[in-house]
Amino acid sequence: MTKSTETKREVVILFAGDSGDGIQLTGGQFSETTGLYGNDISTFPNFPAEIRAPKGTLAGVSGFQLKFGSVEIFTPGDKYDVLVAMNAAALKVNLENLKTGGLIIANTDGFDKKNLNLAKYADGENPLEDHSLDKYIVHKIDVTKITRNALKGSGLGIKEIDRSKNMFVLGYIYWMYNRKLDNTIAFINQKFKNNEQLREANINVLKTGYHFGDTSEAFTSRYQVEPAPMPKGIYRNIKGNEATAIGLIAGAKKAGLNLFYGSYPITPASDILHFLSKYKNFKVKTFQAEDEIAAICSAIGASYGGTLGVTASSGPGIALKGEAIGLATILELPLVICNVQRGGPSTGLPTKTEQADLFQAVYGRNGEAPVPVLAASSPSDCFEVAFEACRIALEHMTPVFVLSDGYIANGAEPWRFPKSEALTEIHPKWVNDNSKNEEGKYLPYKRDEKLVREWAIPGMKGFEHRIGGLEKEHETGNVSYDPANHEFMINLRAEKVKKMAEFLPEQQIAIGESQGDVLVLGWGSTFGAIQTAVRELRKEGHSVSHAHLRYVFPFPKNLKQLLSRFKKVVIPEMNKGQLLQMIRSEFLIDAKGVQKVKGLPFTVDEIKNAVLGENTLEAVQ
Repeated sequence: MTKSTETKREVVILFAGDSGDGIQLTGGQFSETTGLYGNDISTFPNFPAEIRAPKGTLAGVSGFQLKFGSVEIFTPGDKYDVLVAMNAAALKVNLENLKTGGLIIANTDGFDKKNLNLAKYADGENPLEDHSLDKYIVHKIDVTKITRNALKGSGLGIKEIDRSKNMFVLGYIYWMYNRKLDNTIAFINQKFKNNEQLREANINVLKTGYHFGDTSEAFTSRYQVEPAPMPKGIYRNIKGNEATAIGLIAGAKKAGLNLFYGSYPITPASDILHFLSKYKNFKVKTFQAEDEIAAICSAIGASYGGTLGVTASSGPGIALKGEAIGLATILELPLVICNVQRGGPSTGLPTKTEQADLFQAVYGRNGEAPVPVLAASSPSDCFEVAFEACRIALEHMTPVFVLSDGYIANGAEPWRFPKSEALTEIHPKWVNDNSKNEEGKYLPYKRDEKLVREWAIPGMKGFEHRIGGLEKEHETGNVSYDPANHEFMINLRAEKVKKMAEFLPEQQIAIGESQGDVLVLGWGSTFGAIQTAVRELRKEGHSVSHAHLRYVFPFPKNLKQLLSRFKKVVIPEMNKGQLLQMIRSEFLIDAKGVQKVKGLPFTVDEIKNAVLGENTLEAVQ
């Protein structure tokens, strides 16, 4: 039967089902293959906190959303074109965000009486049979039955067979969007290289799904999405945590240093440890400590010994590291601290996203202990920010915060990775004879014009010095309880961080004019939603621009001047207005906040509606 092919500019797909349905693997494989076809792509994995959430329940739904296209993509999309629902709960949780006329691919086995009850449908109610889905296109497929038939005689048990039904769905979606199976077959061969039975079973089911689309008379439409016009280069699909790890490795290599990573496992930061542990050949040492305090203290010890020390966690772990961050601050040692933020407080929403640790990063230590803070805006930007954090830590002798979050840490996008020679050189602040006074005595806290002290490590003859958490005497580093010296040192350390703004890039406009009616100011993972919203608003004729902060503390030196050129400043954040308060108090600008704390990223429409609402565009036109 002849199948028609329709060209699409962009498509949003959501794979949804139980945690045991392999949803994340399915979405990840389709994303990788789509990236190989040259499409721009953005993904959003969204899963429960439990290792195996309650099967068939609304709370147990795992989802993987992706948007791909032949145009530039900034977000995983607000509304889906295709919803793959492996059971009734997956449909119920996600149906409201499916476009009218959108496609539902439903595994009918997941809509039996038991699954309908678990999904809180009324007795006798079945959305696949009661015409409640008439405004959508519904492909009803008994995925479970077809998978079992395909693997009859395989020697596998029912549980093992049912685990491979995600491969049927993946094969069918590959057929629908004209994708070859080669990349996933190579993945299966590698994953199950020591188990021929599982290897053959998964490949068999993958091909069964593809051929089902090709031979079924019920499904006559296929779709083509052409490659996106992206700059030439070598690309790979990368997640935020992977990009962070690679940025840390690159920073250490550019500085000519070994990398030491001390951490304690915590969602959603653990993948940084997993990834770095694979790169011992780049002189990377990873240490899984017994707790968060030991993790950061080991990294501080590594920095004292002449290695680039790095630690990472999420909000609860950063709270435990607070005293040690103050120690690194008073010692003035290089240290990179990554906070992959999640929903709080306390354990909160461990697998969901939030931006509520900004105050914690900027202010969250005892005493006056200022630390520079950088924020990544996308999965690939995590590389740039991690690399820059290494540079600042080593060249300014200070701890540095890198803020990411669960959305960009687990999300993925194409990344054109740079060649080593294209990266900025990093020059650690090593000691030399100028660090001594006229009598030849080493002064460990003598400073240069940037107020930066030099780095001496154990074993350097003539540069022996004491360290510790007690207040330092100016230049000598001796313990001092002198009130005037304490105030002097507090001010000096604060001035060093403040002075960094003189050596950082000035703030730029991401899109739009440098002055106008409204500036949407963002930081972190809100970039994609803001950028898309502002582009759409500008197409509609509104005077609106977008600026996005990488350097959150200290602020870029030209930020106040830039903000003053706009009649209104709107700041969307996934918190209760933390950057908003900082901007208001620092610059006395009456900025307007847009807050969201649902464990979910902003949608484009939420940003647009906020900008178009009261006190923004309508008020200044």
